[in-house]
Amino acid sequence: MSTHSPDSSQVSSSASLQKGASSKGAPPKGAQPNGAAPKGAPRKGSWQRGRWMLLLIAVICGAPIALSYFTYYVIKPKGGSTSYGTLIEPQRTIPSALMVTGDDGREVPLASLKGRWLMISVDGGVCGASCVQKLYFMRQVRATQGVERERVVTVWLRTDDAAVPAVVKTAYPDTRMLRADSTSVSAWLPATDKTKDTDHIYLVDPNGNLMMRFPEQPDPSKIKQDLTKLLKWSRIG
Repeated sequence: MSTHSPDSSQVSSSASLQKGASSKGAPPKGAQPNGAAPKGAPRKGSWQRGRWMLLLIAVICGAPIALSYFTYYVIKPKGGSTSYGTLIEPQRTIPSALMVTGDDGREVPLASLKGRWLMISVDGGVCGASCVQKLYFMRQVRATQGVERERVVTVWLRTDDAAVPAVVKTAYPDTRMLRADSTSVSAWLPATDKTKDTDHIYLVDPNGNLMMRFPEQPDPSKIKQDLTKLLKWSRIG
């Protein structure tokens, strides 16, 4: 029985065919598979995902205050009761140009106090009986919030250069007593047809939005109820 061995020409031809078939199916060196992006190029759709992520972050940041307003003014968790204070609509953000000066003589934007709830009173530096009453109400309302009181700052915007009586400074050491331009303050804080900004206590949310005005000669227990609800339903500030 004899064996048959292929001659050299057959071997060479077979090898050439195999090499050609392999070369025909393989992509050129350095080339990407069909449909693939070049190496180092951004993936398709990555910028769309980035835009959606930024939008999601903005929604998450704004959701707490929006939810607190919706719950308080639309759902009205306590049997449908309305607020004691008047809701300011549309919202009025603290003007960037509204500057205030403290006892240290340093001038800063009032907006630098953003981050906590602000209870604001407006009066001249002499601080008569109605001024003292508002400062007292703000201090007591804040104190009744218990551990939540650290989320609230009481602010007295002084609209002249009159010296603050020592007895007032001593009685209200936690109140920020800041000198501010009366015209700028009046332009920001709305009163009624029969009142002035000096007749009211105002509430500003931690985002710097003026949101509520309490009536002249207010009932502090009702101010407390409003503030307690807002602190409960909002986690900002």
